[in-house]
Amino acid sequence: SLIGRLMFELPEEMGLIAVAARQTQGKGRGGNAWLSPMGCALSTLHISIPLHSNLGQRIPFIQHLVSLAVVEGVRSIPGYEDIELRVKWPNDIYYSDLMKLGGVLVNSTLIETTFHILIGFGFNVNNSNPTICINDLIAKFNREEGTELKPLSADCLIARTVTVLEKLIEIFQEKGPNGVLPQYYKYWVHSGKQVRLRSERGPVAWIVGVDDCGYLQVHEEGKGVESVHPDGNSFDMLRNLIVPK
Repeated sequence: SLIGRLMFELPEEMGLIAVAARQTQGKGRGGNAWLSPMGCALSTLHISIPLHSNLGQRIPFIQHLVSLAVVEGVRSIPGYEDIELRVKWPNDIYYSDLMKLGGVLVNSTLIETTFHILIGFGFNVNNSNPTICINDLIAKFNREEGTELKPLSADCLIARTVTVLEKLIEIFQEKGPNGVLPQYYKYWVHSGKQVRLRSERGPVAWIVGVDDCGYLQVHEEGKGVESVHPDGNSFDMLRNLIVPK
């Protein structure tokens, strides 16, 4: 891709971001197609992370930081704090625990002692089809609470997401996972949820949290706590099922 070539040619201190109004050849996890019509916030961002840093030693955390930045970008606006936008492990944006509104895809390349990372993120801001969008959530909140919050634009939310992400990275580099996990848990959909592992008849487990590498921790009765790798497993919210991909 163009941005993939440019990221190695620009000065390290220069930021690089691509913003699209519509996307027809997007990629999701596992090579899945990601089609995004008008009304979505669509962006690919390049960042550089030193290998020998808190985040450089825990690269899987980047997708969690970006998901959190999307949600925090909306819910940190005065008046919008209670809009029911949440994060789903490992890389999805959800309306409550009901519907997916967006997602994050991270690709990293290590050159010498620097990770060059391309972050693709997209979320539905203003398109009610086929499910629901952020401005639908705002309209719903206005009806229920008698407020007059204004709809948000894709450009505004991309800018806010990048700004929040920069701050989250700074905090993570200084304090490690414990610097950001309290805020992540505030918005995630999994607290105390029961799931089945590997199949619909698999063992029952309870979600505990995220470990120091960004992997999901589950407690299986009789076996203690184990970590689930995001790249090898998929979380089916509808069936409360964690299965190998």
